[in-house]
Amino acid sequence: MVKKIMLFGLVICTSMASLAEEPDHAIHKELRAVLKVVESAINSGDYDKMLPVVSEEIRATPVNQEFLSSRAEVSAYFKKWFGAGGYLKKLEISFTPDTLTELSPDKTWGVVYGNGIERYILSDGRPYDLQTRWTATMVKEADGHWRIRAIHIATNFLDNPILTEAEHALGKAAAAGGVLGLLVGGALGWWLRRKKKS
Repeated sequence: MVKKIMLFGLVICTSMASLAEEPDHAIHKELRAVLKVVESAINSGDYDKMLPVVSEEIRATPVNQEFLSSRAEVSAYFKKWFGAGGYLKKLEISFTPDTLTELSPDKTWGVVYGNGIERYILSDGRPYDLQTRWTATMVKEADGHWRIRAIHIATNFLDNPILTEAEHALGKAAAAGGVLGLLVGGALGWWLRRKKKS
């Protein structure tokens, strides 16, 4: 029991020491919170909850390459595509930064990048997981809060589950077409031979 308590104490002390060593810890803590707000708002389907951490002057390009240039457009985008009345049932997203935000010398803006997973759930319940890469510019605005000023999200259009399914469907259609061609050709040959005999 004593060993467990000592080990727990060591873990706590090590964690606190590593946080203390992180440069600009308070800034990075707020920046991580911004990403968590966006993730939570999207995953819960309550999209307007992300708007307070999105700049009024946002410049955003989501994975479908639309361009959004205001909070109103961000809100409208998610409501158009997802949920009741949307094209898709749901979107679940996760952002994983590759490293700490690279801050400007005056610490009023920064650039962060990483990878993500976007799970699109179709109206029939089929899920598609897209691996993404993203880059965001964060800015400390006049009220002292950090917000997303720009974000661009992209996926590999040569290797993703939607393309894979389309390729499989194309292969199945080609195979079905080949079988149908053989059947029609065989039936036509049989009919021609029969006609010739008669």
